Amino acid sequence: MYKTVIFDIDGTLIDTEHAVLSSLQKMLNDDYGKYYTFEELHFVLGIPGAQSLPQLGISDIASANERWNVYMKGFFWSVKVFDGVAEVLASLADHKVCTGIVTSKTREELRSDFIPFGLMKYLSFIVCADDTDEHKPNPKPILKFLEIANAEPKTSVYIGDTDYDFQCARSAGIDFGLALWGSKTPDVMAQHKLAKPADIIQLILKERWGSSHSEWFMNRNDI
Repeated sequence: MYKTVIFDIDGTLIDTEHAVLSSLQKMLNDDYGKYYTFEELHFVLGIPGAQSLPQLGISDIASANERWNVYMKGFFWSVKVFDGVAEVLASLADHKVCTGIVTSKTREELRSDFIPFGLMKYLSFIVCADDTDEHKPNPKPILKFLEIANAEPKTSVYIGDTDYDFQCARSAGIDFGLALWGSKTPDVMAQHKLAKPADIIQLILKERWGSSHSEWFMNRNDI
């Protein structure tokens, strides 16, 4: 039975793909004279800039990351919370499920890119890229979360949208749920493949109270 649900942010709670790739594409083109298509840049989704930028031939990582964040503000209009996410987070809180975040965003990026959406009130524990010396797909971010939340691996599940998320969860010894509503790689391995955010509620409630209760909950108009 899952007592703890850990979320990735980008591609899971909020849709940032257009903003992330557009701002990176613009920064690389304007500042470095390098042009890449979205397809060529897609690998950056789910890992910190400190890991992705060197793969693009960028050596001044700190300053490039800072400029990337500046360019990102110009595309913030395209970022949105996925439909159903806020309702699911509120329902998990109502049912006393421990929730939190493991993200490749830095604390600064969390403040600028995520906190404005008003979802933090539902998320009790946070692990950002600043909090560990290794990052996804290394298990350290999730292991750090389990430590600060005092959560057990066998009763925890990580919800994310990339293979990096799956590898991080697997190496940390917890189950993984693939957020198909945000994932561009539906063939990623997962214990649970979730078509929509409300499927998280169905998963938790079915384990706790059986299928009849979860079916009643899923038929509610607010999910």
